[in-house]
Amino acid sequence: MSRNWLGQQERGSLLLMRLITWIALNIGRPATRLLLAPISLYFLLFSGKARQASRLYLRRALAREPGWADVYRHYFCFSATILDRLYFLSGRHTLFDIEVHGVEPLLACLRRGQGCVLLGAHLGSFEVLRTLAVEFGKVPFAMLMHTDNAHKMNAIIDSLNPEMAGSIIAMGSPDGLLRAKEVIDAGGIVGMLSDRVRPGDKTLPCRFFGQDAALPDGPLAFASITHAPIFLCLGLYRGQRHYDVHFELLAETIDAPRARRREAIHGYLQQYVARLEHYCRIAPYNWFNFYDYWQAGQTE
Repeated sequence: MSRNWLGQQERGSLLLMRLITWIALNIGRPATRLLLAPISLYFLLFSGKARQASRLYLRRALAREPGWADVYRHYFCFSATILDRLYFLSGRHTLFDIEVHGVEPLLACLRRGQGCVLLGAHLGSFEVLRTLAVEFGKVPFAMLMHTDNAHKMNAIIDSLNPEMAGSIIAMGSPDGLLRAKEVIDAGGIVGMLSDRVRPGDKTLPCRFFGQDAALPDGPLAFASITHAPIFLCLGLYRGQRHYDVHFELLAETIDAPRARRREAIHGYLQQYVARLEHYCRIAPYNWFNFYDYWQAGQTE
């Protein structure tokens, strides 16, 4: 099994992805959702490594041995959020019933002109945040993310939402962190999915479902440099057209002497992982890291 998620090839041809996008946007969501069952069944049968990783995770999240139906449901949930991503990107958020929890502290920061860091994860859908654009107002926004293994999906994003594509800052780019800090300094939001390790990342061990997993310390190190408030943000898919968006304040700021900064970051990173575990138990089929999460990054 691949120890690195970047080693997983992006499945599906760009032509097929564009065809599904056309069907989704022109025929409609109810009809397009009929494709999810055969797509999920295909991956259940023919993606052995991902299927094994799904079982490893579900065994922990469900606290029992997962069956084929559980793995299928895991794939189906993933497929559903990928489909819905097309509607969020194209501004069709009125198709969904979205309940937002805990956003007021974030809005209070933005009203004060204080920039914020949002830590997400491959848990549910981060794109559902687009539905809160009106509440966020005209604040600068950037998404600091890995783009190395999603060129086809990025091409779809470019075509559906050029404005959003322009807000993506590639992780590891020479001026990436500087551009992200400029967004914070302007009172804006920088979002990061903070649950995956990239080769070369510095990592810290965190207890996740009773076993150590390596997580990158970079997102929280960035937040400590900017002195910005840090919020956890997750958009959980709850079936059909329902999403629950959860915001939680993780830290007003990471303010520690240089000698103890890494120790402080470790504490907040463990807090972040503990909340991920909490939400994984609430919505276990929303976890979309289809590789051995407890082995990946251990030697980085």
